[in-house]
Amino acid sequence: MRGPHNILRLIRTGATLERTGAMGLIMDAFEAPPLVRGTMRFLAWPFQWMGYKGDETTPPAPRALTALGPAYIKFGQILSTRPDLVGEELAGQLRVLQDKLPPFSVDVAKASITHELGHLVEEMFDDFSPPVAAASIAQVHKARLRDTGEAVAIKVLRPGIEKAFRRDIDAFYFAARMVELLAPGARRLRPTEVIAHFEGVVMGELDLRLEASSASEFSANTSGDTGFQLPPVQWHLSSRRVMTMGWADGLPLGDNAALDAAGHDRAELGERVLQLFLNHALRDGYFHADMHQGNLKVAGNGDIIAYDFGIMGHIDEYTRRVYAEILYGFIKRDYRRVAEVHFEAGYVPADRDVDAFARALRAVGEPIFGMDASRISMGSLLSYLFEVTERFGMETRTELILLQRTMVVVEGVARSLNPQINIWQVARPVVEDYIKKTIGPRAALRDFGRTAAVLSRYGPRLPGLVEAALIRQSAPPAPPPPSPWPMRIAFAGIGATLGAGGAALALAFM
Repeated sequence: MRGPHNILRLIRTGATLERTGAMGLIMDAFEAPPLVRGTMRFLAWPFQWMGYKGDETTPPAPRALTALGPAYIKFGQILSTRPDLVGEELAGQLRVLQDKLPPFSVDVAKASITHELGHLVEEMFDDFSPPVAAASIAQVHKARLRDTGEAVAIKVLRPGIEKAFRRDIDAFYFAARMVELLAPGARRLRPTEVIAHFEGVVMGELDLRLEASSASEFSANTSGDTGFQLPPVQWHLSSRRVMTMGWADGLPLGDNAALDAAGHDRAELGERVLQLFLNHALRDGYFHADMHQGNLKVAGNGDIIAYDFGIMGHIDEYTRRVYAEILYGFIKRDYRRVAEVHFEAGYVPADRDVDAFARALRAVGEPIFGMDASRISMGSLLSYLFEVTERFGMETRTELILLQRTMVVVEGVARSLNPQINIWQVARPVVEDYIKKTIGPRAALRDFGRTAAVLSRYGPRLPGLVEAALIRQSAPPAPPPPSPWPMRIAFAGIGATLGAGGAALALAFM
């Protein structure tokens, strides 16, 4: 229920951050101005007794977010991939949220598997291990199939996770509506629609049958990608709350020391993970939308292995072309074209000045070129982009939220492998290849062929459709509908004869 009772939940959020010591740490990481810092501390301090205590053996930030629940943990997972935003220390602390949360008991996991699959765990698996990873929504066990001996990963949802997520999302809706009410200028960001989008993504992640389907489709799309692997789905051992896949054997992509010891080229890995994401998003329009270090490994032969397909992103072909043209314009430093694409796609209101918008985009893009990544303040860049969008009335594009969020995460992963990586130089060959294939004379001919094929399917029906349209155009106007009042009077009369109950029924029909 989305009501004022969520005030308590939001107060408890601030109180928990204050009680655990995470408030000051987060304010420092984001370099919050003194007024914001003072206001937040002033509002949270009197209520810190209401905050969750959390696990005192863990650092303040993961302690607070873990205590607050799964939706907050998701937020922490995103920040853990952005040391350029929150600093190396805080990013390192938050990394435990990716797959090192407190697990639930093996007995509970076995009971859930037995209930979902209809057989005892011992009948299906050998060497059923304790949890090898525990995240915000589920935990994973390693086992072997009794009939083949193949090593598999068994993912099991946390007990009561659906209810916990609904509670958090409920509070987020309330916060979004308060923002729209108290800060009308923020309505262009469509916070309620953003939360609705987040809700749809999360609720889909809570059905492991959908995740298995996503993994299967993703595998079909990427089967030809060099240096990329996906573990196969074991469909006969998967259900709504349990999913079984092949075991991904490799080193965690976030363990730089282990990667160096094994002789892997971290700079090349950083470039590859970024280019793989761009290929999946632009070429296929279907991409892994949770590509943090906890969901990526490096095989012995150097292949990147992706798993955990609970959050996948999809963008249609037109949006892909718009996104590619924007990226390509920044790469070519053609800010006028970037501005025009925003106007053509309707991202910026048509009454705004395209030249002024192009100049604002130049101020965003130029600092990137000629500088190594370590000298670029991504926080400052994002802050300026927000000012630009506000000034030109750009609305939040809910269909691009997941793409933008994943781009931030993947860039963070790439930079954790190679702090000197230049995102624009790495992205250039992928974007240029996509532009050549989808924009230009050859692409126009292909699009025309597709259009002609669609029209040809309607060929036999076209004469009838034209004739029907001409008949509708020449037909006399339809008479006005009869007044509803005789019907209403009749219902009222029937109600009067049936007494008070009938009168209420009559009013309902009126």
